[in-house]
Amino acid sequence: MSFENAAVTKGLMITCALTSIFAGIFDIKHYFHLQFVPHISRHHQYWRLITHHLAFSNSSDLFLGELLLYNVGVHVERRFGSVKFASFAFVSLVVSTLLELLSILLFHRIGINHIAMGPSTLLFSILYQYYRIVPHVYTYRIFGVPLNNKSVLYFLALQLAIGQLPNSLTVAVVGALSGQIYRSDLAGFNTYRLPPAVVRLSERFLVPLVGSLRPPRRTNRALPDDTRIHRVQRSADSNDEAITTARAPRPSSAAARARTTAAAEIPSPSVMRELVDEFTGRTERAGAGLRVPTETEISHLTSMFPSMDREVVVGALQRSPNIEAAVETLLHSQS
Repeated sequence: MSFENAAVTKGLMITCALTSIFAGIFDIKHYFHLQFVPHISRHHQYWRLITHHLAFSNSSDLFLGELLLYNVGVHVERRFGSVKFASFAFVSLVVSTLLELLSILLFHRIGINHIAMGPSTLLFSILYQYYRIVPHVYTYRIFGVPLNNKSVLYFLALQLAIGQLPNSLTVAVVGALSGQIYRSDLAGFNTYRLPPAVVRLSERFLVPLVGSLRPPRRTNRALPDDTRIHRVQRSADSNDEAITTARAPRPSSAAARARTTAAAEIPSPSVMRELVDEFTGRTERAGAGLRVPTETEISHLTSMFPSMDREVVVGALQRSPNIEAAVETLLHSQS
């Protein structure tokens, strides 16, 4: 998986990593700390409501946050689109900040006085969208418990939610609630989009800082993998003749002796196949793990890609298990 069509997610990952590392190196984590008493109630430092979203408190939370952003944010952004995803992130941060302030106002007397550092509320809001719009691919069971391919990500999110109880759990609940509010079309939050001027400025100045978003290019000159080589070797072994030391029965008549003599003069099918393979060079290609394409496949791909040489088409067919994979390889080579 790459960051193709996921510029906002890549930018969030880079920003979280840099701010968290710099906060630890220069010993300024106290500026990202948020407590109702004394930061809000006594000193009225409301700017901490914004800065506490910028950096994680420790390296383990940073590692879990980066894993979740990469495995969850990319899928959600590709389904939303980058502009809608950026608008969703902005709305989620605003709503979650208000909910955090309300929660510490109401529950600071029972121990919820501190809000965990980092964009954890945004992470759990994205995770809620991932839970709602991204289907699972496969399911499995461990000790009878039904699981799917998304369960590992939920387990990582659970570790982030219970890392600094009860404050981290409060952040997880607030993030999931803000994601649910966005999805429920309350007050038209899901129709909000960032102003076009902000989008244009971001595309002009911020996207080049993010770096390349192109997927990794697959070369059409890759060597065959071990699985294909073993498959060719097994098929070659299955075509070998059975060798026996038993003496052939004596023919009972002259006609039987004539048929035996004629059969001995005509090479067996396996021997003929070996001779043809040696003359056509198929033996060397099979030993190298290359598939032998048919003329029908070669002519079909030649008509589909008239600008390519015949050698390139044959090479793509030899390195591909079927004609569909060869077509995909040739298309990637043209991009």
